Amino acid sequence: MKIAFSPCPNDTFVFHAWAHGLIPGAPKLDVTYADIDITNSLAAGGNGPDVVKISYAALPWVLSEYALLSCGGALGRGCGPLVLIPKGDGTPQAAAELAGRRVAVPSERSTAYLLFRLWVAQNVPGGVGEIVVLPFHEIMPAVRDGQIDAGLVIHEARFTYPAYGLNCLKDLGSWWEEDTNLPIPLGAIIARRSLNLDQISGWIRESVKYAWTHPEASMEYVLSHAQELSPEVAKAHINLYVNEFTENIGDAGYQAVVTLLRRASQAGLVPEIDFATLFA
Repeated sequence: MKIAFSPCPNDTFVFHAWAHGLIPGAPKLDVTYADIDITNSLAAGGNGPDVVKISYAALPWVLSEYALLSCGGALGRGCGPLVLIPKGDGTPQAAAELAGRRVAVPSERSTAYLLFRLWVAQNVPGGVGEIVVLPFHEIMPAVRDGQIDAGLVIHEARFTYPAYGLNCLKDLGSWWEEDTNLPIPLGAIIARRSLNLDQISGWIRESVKYAWTHPEASMEYVLSHAQELSPEVAKAHINLYVNEFTENIGDAGYQAVVTLLRRASQAGLVPEIDFATLFA
């Protein structure tokens, strides 16, 4: 079975057991490790893998071929994307000062960018200037070096941005949670509608449970794919992004997804979708 997910610690932690043949009855995985911008494109390309990790923001473009699975993804609280700025004179120090500025984002169909656009619409008169798509690991250096006025970052950047001499202008996760009282829907696991979705969800759920039961078993695998992360940062990343919503999205997680995509469609940022077809 072909699968694509990111090399980030939460994904490799979740899928370690399945990828290493530790889930009874589960087929062997042919894994593609790729940045979320690439996996979003793979799913939307019409000939993507059987199972894919994508941004929730990309769901409206892939639902004809794929269905959302109720486990394996990334939702949570206190784990949202950050808007980072350099320290020093001449840099934007308030939301309104982002007007007309160059901002780097990890993907134009990422949940982070969707949250950013919703926030900008409320807080940046006239909007920002040029949007530059950069690989996740290039964003903080670009902001630090003055190539970009601000950067939208995700994942382990929550723990590492001070080392780049950067300040956090806005925690978009906190903004979302205060506004909705819902968790932040970040990354989704989807599978082709032609497959046995319940069976695939069962294998993923068993892989999650194995990871929690044997937390050290996956560390070598996790660190081999993480980009220059210490074991401490990798574990903090996992603890933040792998939670009860990873095992089962639940009612709160589902409402978070519906709220995000409904707001985005009402703002004209994504196509409208029939939420009754989300899971099947």
